[in-house]
Amino acid sequence: MTALPGETPGTVGTDTPQDAVSTPDAGAEGPAHAEAPEAPGASEGTEPPEETGADASAPDIPRTDVPGADVPGAEETPADAAGTESGEAGSGEAGSGEAGSGEAGSGEAGPVAADGTAEGGADASPTAELSEAQAELAAQRELRERIEKRKAEKAAPITAGTGLSGTAADLLAAVRAVESGEKAGTAFFDAPAARPAPRRPSPAASQPSRAAASEAAPTAQAASPEALDAVRAVLAEGGAPEALARPAVGALGEQAAGLLRTDPWRLLSVPGVRPEQADGFARALLGAECGPDDGRRTAALVGWLLERAALQGHTALDAGAVRAGLAERAVGDPEAAVRDAVEEGVALVFHEGDEPEPDDEAADVEAGDDADGADRTQDAEAAGEPARVLLGLDRYALAEESLADGLARLVNTCEKAADWAEAAAAAPSPSAAELIRTAAAAGLVAHSGGEAARAEPAALIAAARGLGLRALGAAHSEDGRRRLAAATGDPDTAVTLAGLLSGAQGPGRDEDGALALDLLVVLDAPQLDVEGAAVLVEALADGVRLVLSGDPGVLGSAGAGRVFADVLASRACPQVVSRTPDPGPIGELVSGVGIGELHRVDAPGKEVVIVPVRDAGEAVHRTVQLVADSVPRAFGIPAEETQVITVGHGGAAGTRVLNEALKQRLNPGPGRFGGFDPGDRVVHVPAPGRAVPGVVRSADAGGLRLDCGGVPVVVPQERVESSVRHGWALSAHQAAGMRWPAAVVVLPGDAAQGLSRPWVYTAFGRGERHLSVVHGVDQALPHAVAHVPAQERTTRLRPLLEALPTPDAASLSG
Repeated sequence: MTALPGETPGTVGTDTPQDAVSTPDAGAEGPAHAEAPEAPGASEGTEPPEETGADASAPDIPRTDVPGADVPGAEETPADAAGTESGEAGSGEAGSGEAGSGEAGSGEAGPVAADGTAEGGADASPTAELSEAQAELAAQRELRERIEKRKAEKAAPITAGTGLSGTAADLLAAVRAVESGEKAGTAFFDAPAARPAPRRPSPAASQPSRAAASEAAPTAQAASPEALDAVRAVLAEGGAPEALARPAVGALGEQAAGLLRTDPWRLLSVPGVRPEQADGFARALLGAECGPDDGRRTAALVGWLLERAALQGHTALDAGAVRAGLAERAVGDPEAAVRDAVEEGVALVFHEGDEPEPDDEAADVEAGDDADGADRTQDAEAAGEPARVLLGLDRYALAEESLADGLARLVNTCEKAADWAEAAAAAPSPSAAELIRTAAAAGLVAHSGGEAARAEPAALIAAARGLGLRALGAAHSEDGRRRLAAATGDPDTAVTLAGLLSGAQGPGRDEDGALALDLLVVLDAPQLDVEGAAVLVEALADGVRLVLSGDPGVLGSAGAGRVFADVLASRACPQVVSRTPDPGPIGELVSGVGIGELHRVDAPGKEVVIVPVRDAGEAVHRTVQLVADSVPRAFGIPAEETQVITVGHGGAAGTRVLNEALKQRLNPGPGRFGGFDPGDRVVHVPAPGRAVPGVVRSADAGGLRLDCGGVPVVVPQERVESSVRHGWALSAHQAAGMRWPAAVVVLPGDAAQGLSRPWVYTAFGRGERHLSVVHGVDQALPHAVAHVPAQERTTRLRPLLEALPTPDAASLSG
């Protein structure tokens, strides 16, 4: 039957929302976050990352000894598992505020996985780079020097490679090690088959380097037994579970035991640990010496709030939100706490609008206490602009600045006199012709459209290769790569973004270390986070054309940032909007959702079917029936080509429950390989933000052997529990960027709070031939589509792009 979603009978559930974001394994969709911060404007639906493996209980750490440990309202707002929702298994779906749900309510303490890793998702960004105050002060001084230098050189040519941190810093350090001969290039790749990809000398290498900060970061090497034993002793003394030892060493380095003993609140840098748990740990170690206003506590809380915000997709947070978060945790003087944290280098200060002089930054954190700050606030108010002071972590600030400079470099170094008129005339559609003409005259182009619009970048790639250019398309997933290759008709024209950057796929690097390309099209661009985008742009040589293509309506990246949306909003480059609509009843339904309308669609071939249910139990039963019987019988689509999508991981009809029910029906077995059997559908999360569907083939001493889209993958035994989970049912954030012949979207009553327009748009668009909606949320569905848009992430990329000199961009904007 076909019907307008939302008009079918359904019971509005009163269950607690699915999976509180606090448990990485749980969580309705929102960015992969274990416990999202109470930051206003939580980023658009990114689900909290889910730890794979058995559900573990929260660490039994004392939590009531310090005043404020249980302050009412201290729980984080549910993060909506974001598009990265990357996956669960160990990474957690990055969520940004959409689904506020949680199995036991959002107040649950983050659980610790059985393998010793704290649940909360691998993408709970480790704060290792911020672990040394001296290193961070040095980094902040350098950033301020760069700000002054950029002000003085606004008219100078833009160069790429400003200081990086996080993933980008690790890659730069690896490059330097290879170039100096200290290490072989293959030492930096997990896969033995991956060939080394030398990096071209970065302009950043000739600038003052952030050596202090990068040296403070822990290495990726395995923790030594001595370090683990020392940390276990400290944890036992403080009443914390020994299972936290390995993640603590991973976050703090080999010196973790000493750091935890002198500053117990460093435990907050371990993913999944909550403030009240760290408070109890500190009280057990320090006794009467510790209190709610201890400088070590307040500094750790500021960093923790900013890390939680990053998990929701924010690269910066309003200073007022940070102060409010501190006040909720019994900090007596939040303003002084923020000021001290800035002085200690825990956070950087930014003013929305004109950048302040560095010497004034720390003082201005108090929201305009000094005369200068007051004048700036008054001037902003007089101009009708909001006066905002933002706080951010060093790694995201530098990544955004590097990305902005790199994009401006591509805009300004492109040869714009190329004549592609003949190629445009031969394009298969008017939108494809427009994209070809625009790319011929610009170094950076933003292209937006739905699923059918993917044919336009494919036409651009084919046209460029016909002109003798080295053109390539990179997709977010293996499924996206396959679909792009089918559209171009040449498998050599499509790669995954991860494969391109690692050197496992694509043309490799030129003699300077840059990707050997003349034109790169990045599909699924909304899935780009700011650090990944900075690394990508840094790998492109001057003169390369970059096209960012994607659907602005889908859920955003699992990592921090909103790169595609910021590029569109900044008008820093030409924009091409596809006029090719998605075909069929599913395309009509999804297009309506994109503009906030839930249409009744005609589906004579039952392309769209609504299945009303009364409760979560019935939703699970009907879902299994659809996948195992109805869809294969009616459409000839086998169960392995039908994907179930639901709002969260916990709850009575979350991914965990659905996966258990589907396994029992489709591939029953004892789970003799760490809970898995040959034939099980799984999701592998090799790195935060990447969810790779696969099938279990076998297991041996080497680990669990998977087939991921035709690519054999071996997951070591120690990584199985944290990085692999069953995959018959996914969250929408995990499913973003992929499509299946059939999709079954499950909306039980307790999912209502997790729904938003981007979530519905993403979930409904995953089916190519058929969409079934197991509907139990009644009017919550049309309400979410009409009234719950994507929640904005707080980022700095847009103003940085607007401030950079790209004189030709405005004239080329469409």
